Amino acid sequence: MKRRNLAVALLLATGLPPVAHAADSLDQGFVPSGNVQVIGRFYDAQPSGIAALPDGRLVLGFPRSAKDHIGPRLAVYAENKLTPFPDAAAQDRFVSPLGMTVDAQGRLWVLDEGMLAGKGTIAGAQKLFEIDPKTNTILSTVTIAAPALLPDSHVNDVRIDLTHGSAGTAFITDTSTGTHPALIVIDLATGHQRRILADTKPVMPQEGFVAVMDGHAARYDAAHPAMPQGGANGIGLSSDQQTLFWQPQTSRELYAAPTSVLADPTATEATIEKAVQDKGETGMGDGMATGPDGALYITDDERHGILKYAPDGGISLIAHDPHMVEPDGLTYGDGALYGTIGQWARLPVFHGGRDMQHLPYLVIKIPLSK
Repeated sequence: MKRRNLAVALLLATGLPPVAHAADSLDQGFVPSGNVQVIGRFYDAQPSGIAALPDGRLVLGFPRSAKDHIGPRLAVYAENKLTPFPDAAAQDRFVSPLGMTVDAQGRLWVLDEGMLAGKGTIAGAQKLFEIDPKTNTILSTVTIAAPALLPDSHVNDVRIDLTHGSAGTAFITDTSTGTHPALIVIDLATGHQRRILADTKPVMPQEGFVAVMDGHAARYDAAHPAMPQGGANGIGLSSDQQTLFWQPQTSRELYAAPTSVLADPTATEATIEKAVQDKGETGMGDGMATGPDGALYITDDERHGILKYAPDGGISLIAHDPHMVEPDGLTYGDGALYGTIGQWARLPVFHGGRDMQHLPYLVIKIPLSK
């Protein structure tokens, strides 16, 4: 009773409640989820693309569009060591490997953005490489060219559908360095290339879009970027290869369409546009990966996290950590997600010429509950 009277007296005297002994409440979104493991740190080169091979090896791509570097451009990473992949001799064939994926037969496909820091786009360097991990050899190379490619194209990421076309179909996001994004479709048997959904809402940046990343708020401005921005970027393929997912960089909207329509060379643009489905908001995403249960995992730049988009449309935040400063590439392998953390939002171009990066760049692992 005396303690209660003392507390009441204190409240009346100061107008404030007595200081509580328990910790103050915190937004749980700012508390690390506890399941993010840092498995790689890099000080000389910025990893972006990432792929888990069927044999367990982890492949990293080191693009050169923001900053050139020594060392391998494509490499296997294990035990804090990089081994050039598929071998040292092949490194000169890559200009700036960015997006990558493993198809249903275990082959690695690497998309070269063909851009160099200080030089921009290198003519003829935007390519798609097919690599056999069993023999560590490059099997084929497709050069992406006009009219599928525009002068301001920026090929970003790729997925391979082996259920349409005699040798499969490649779907590529063209984020665009300007304001002309699209999806690029390549018939891998014939090499025929087609530009679809060009400049339509499902691939375009969202006007008026505002993002808060790394404590920095910015509005989309095509002419004066203050954050990573652009059109169609992240791309994913359903586990049965029948649905393609993608998302513009400057958007929180997820889109999807049947691969049967997208891969059909006779489908008109009107037919393709009609087949596109708006799946609703997720986050400001970049990398995507598909799990064996059919779930689509999407990086969430603003929340420093990873979202899970379930087959039934349910959405959840499965991991968040302040180490994940704009998560980039994402892949699934052996019961876990692996991702690259490149700090793209801290580049000088978005901060009036000031380099806000704080090395090292990271590679992370997130074990998934079974």
